[in-house]
Amino acid sequence: MKKINSIFIDSDLNAEIEKNARAKEFKKGEIIVKPGDEIIFIPIVIKGNIRIIRQDLDGAEIFLYHLYPGQTCAMSLTCCQAGKKSMIRAIAEDDTEILQIPVKLTEDWYRFPEWKAYISNNYNNRFAELLQVIDLIAFSNMDKQLLHYLEERSKALNTRILDITHQEIADELHAHREAISRLLRTMEQKKIVRLGRNNIEVLTIKSS
Repeated sequence: MKKINSIFIDSDLNAEIEKNARAKEFKKGEIIVKPGDEIIFIPIVIKGNIRIIRQDLDGAEIFLYHLYPGQTCAMSLTCCQAGKKSMIRAIAEDDTEILQIPVKLTEDWYRFPEWKAYISNNYNNRFAELLQVIDLIAFSNMDKQLLHYLEERSKALNTRILDITHQEIADELHAHREAISRLLRTMEQKKIVRLGRNNIEVLTIKSS
């Protein structure tokens, strides 16, 4: 629990976490939660990061946001508080470790001011990210959505080169593969990306 202590200061809250939470590791690309799963824990990212994707009843997907160390998922919180099953797919973007907080304790821990503030801040931050996604879908062309998606995944993986197919992008942006391929070729002509064999180099992201 040493890493979690850097998030929370309250010793009583940390004691509750040490007593009840469980750390679990996931390999890159592993599914952590899928649509329809019962929400039995709330994840707090310890290391790595998680890609959150919304999926509708017909299986159509749309990328929402990433979760980084110290963050939790507002969608999971909403589902558990409403007694609903998962409405999102959570995928380990990289090798990732999370802390699993039992759902039954999340409301009880509101007696800790620090926990209450933590949940509130995460709701606010995820809401702002969702508004950005909605704005991109409602008011922007697909090229801006595509660039946002590529830049967010590049930042999450800390690399300019993404091992990703055009079909995977199309699935997570709820678009046709042919449309994504055309946009990527246009972006390559504009020197925004460089296309390889099953990989894409995002030229707008600086190397670390």
